[in-house]
Amino acid sequence: MAVSIAQRPAANARLLILTFLTALISHCSVADISAAAPASEEAPHRRFEYKYSFKGPHLSQTDGGIPFWIHTGNAIPSADQVRITPSLRSQRGTVWTKNKVNFEHWEAEVTFRVSGRGRMGADGLAMWFTTEQGLDGPVYGAADQWNGVGVFFDSFDNDGKKNNPAILVVGNNGKLVYDHQNDGSTQALGTCLRDFRNKPYPVRAKITYYKQTLTVMINNGFTPDKEDYEFCTKVDNMIIPSEGFFGISAATGGLADDHDVLSFLLFRLTEPGQQPPPPESEIPKEEKDKYQEEFQNFQQELDKKKEEFQKEHPDVQGEPIEDLYETVNDREIRQVFEGQNRIHLEIKQLHRQLAMILDEQRRYVSVITDEVAKKGTNAESGQLDTAGQQQLGSILTSQQEVLKNLNDLRNSFYESLKQIGSVQQQGNAGGMGTYETIQHFNDIKEHLHTVKRDVEHLVQRNNPAEKAVKCPEMPPMPSCLSTVHFAIFVVIQSVLFFCYVMYKSQQEAAAKKFF
Repeated sequence: MAVSIAQRPAANARLLILTFLTALISHCSVADISAAAPASEEAPHRRFEYKYSFKGPHLSQTDGGIPFWIHTGNAIPSADQVRITPSLRSQRGTVWTKNKVNFEHWEAEVTFRVSGRGRMGADGLAMWFTTEQGLDGPVYGAADQWNGVGVFFDSFDNDGKKNNPAILVVGNNGKLVYDHQNDGSTQALGTCLRDFRNKPYPVRAKITYYKQTLTVMINNGFTPDKEDYEFCTKVDNMIIPSEGFFGISAATGGLADDHDVLSFLLFRLTEPGQQPPPPESEIPKEEKDKYQEEFQNFQQELDKKKEEFQKEHPDVQGEPIEDLYETVNDREIRQVFEGQNRIHLEIKQLHRQLAMILDEQRRYVSVITDEVAKKGTNAESGQLDTAGQQQLGSILTSQQEVLKNLNDLRNSFYESLKQIGSVQQQGNAGGMGTYETIQHFNDIKEHLHTVKRDVEHLVQRNNPAEKAVKCPEMPPMPSCLSTVHFAIFVVIQSVLFFCYVMYKSQQEAAAKKFF
């Protein structure tokens, strides 16, 4: 029994170290792969398709319709958005394209809000690409047994497994019945857990179908940055119909949410080297003449209104019109504050990462402290020599120094955040001069260089070439943790953290080139 108790902390310590190292290595490998992917494969060409898209302002027409789209059920178009379903029970609504889409590759960007007063919502929102328009049905307000693919934003937990809200990709060949009882988990080709309800900013979903691969990226709605997407799921070797209709549907049940779609933007993707056909070749001559006639009528009405306005307001004639465009100084100030906001977000991200590393360090220090106490007890009974105990004590001291240095780094990041926050408050209060803005950024730059030097000093202090720590010879009994392994772990962890700080500093330098 005594042997098993002694082995348990050692096994836990090894498990924690292996888990942390695996997470760091996998994170770095994923970052390297994502950074190297664009270099090895050229991105496809994107062309915006206005006939299959909508966005505000002036989204709806005077008759309440949406150009090139139809809406059914409880959908309510307005000037800025389309409310697919209001927050009432047992509501259904859909919007569908009027014309079929015959693109081989495409990318859809959907901006939406799902909001409600309750802790839980229902039922959810769905984005469709099907051969026929599912104007009404039981699957999030659209028809069942569809032929195509649906991306579901499910907010109600029907199976009681506490795995909602979730995003699912479900394909159908027109014969399958959707599994409502299990939230479609038995039919899902890809899924991820994301909470998209009641977010401070609109949630954005980017759905890409390129070379028989469907990829779903999500902007979680915590930041105003429109390009801050994170990976959700990917389905390879997926074959969908070449022609079909795009649609968005939503439904409520016993619980209710407001399901609002702010925009739906569709892009045609073409492979590099293959130029898409010109837009003139896709528009028939009759339709082109019709648009030209409508434009001429609109131009004539505009000229008449100008003349009537000049007759009714003769005093306004001859006065200079105010410049509606921003000046050079305004543009420079705006660019400065945009860059400052990006630096602020990057430093906050570094602060969160450093807090995670500090938590791991505290955990390891507590584990080693327990081990030192147990080894001290064993040393009194003659089971451990004094040299091994001193060696473990020195390791514990060095680990505490590392923890202290990391705390200093975190305080430095905190000071940088306070400094940037003060700059933002001064700029929002009444604006400041270009020289003062540059001076503030120089102070932030010097502060970040100080953090960088501290990290380099920390790496040098933990360099194994200078401090080679040998593991003491232990008696033939189960040991808790090898000193060499622990020293290697500390060095690897310090080097990875230094690489991360250098990478972020290079990004910040590239972002501030316009200063």
